[in-house]
Amino acid sequence: MADAQGLFEGTGVSIKVVAYLQEGVLGGVIDSSEHLRDLLESSERLRVTESTWTPLDGGLPTTPGEATIVIDDLALAAGDEELAGPVHAAFHAIRLEAGPYLIRGELATLPGFDPGRALTRPTGTFVLLNDVKVSLLADANAGTASHDRALVNRYSVDRVDADLMLGFFFPGAQMEMPAPSPHPAASPSASAADAAEAPLPAQGSTPDAQTA
Repeated sequence: MADAQGLFEGTGVSIKVVAYLQEGVLGGVIDSSEHLRDLLESSERLRVTESTWTPLDGGLPTTPGEATIVIDDLALAAGDEELAGPVHAAFHAIRLEAGPYLIRGELATLPGFDPGRALTRPTGTFVLLNDVKVSLLADANAGTASHDRALVNRYSVDRVDADLMLGFFFPGAQMEMPAPSPHPAASPSASAADAAEAPLPAQGSTPDAQTA
């Protein structure tokens, strides 16, 4: 996993990519002048050359030369191009579980974004994350790969931990949010003072809290 971040360096007429698939990590070159996001959104399969395959079952890395990325099997992809995001953005720390991978990063939204009232919904398959760290759920000692930006397949995500309710970004995923802070308990002295100042019910009457 730690070696994945060294699988590419920038080029001009092709894209060097690291693809995190369900059974392993594939690194190589996509011969295209299109942007990575456009390729992922418009294709079912992508041909990769000069590839390196690292299986997750403990097998040794291999260099098959030519390989194929099946988009439905893709959890996350990072390329050597600049991935555009919102110019003025608020960033939210997010933790995702997608297949065998644990993905940590930041999701950009526009300032003041309210997921409960937002009318705009993501329409594509991939969501952009910043400052991405990728590790294996089943083996924390396998290392961590880092990417400045990466595209996560939102339909591959099984669980989301975030400070916003982002269910519409990741349909079908289990949502986890921080527990709300408990309300501070009233001090005994304040409670006693309030009770002393509260008027007593008239004789024979029933307090409102007990009225049927």
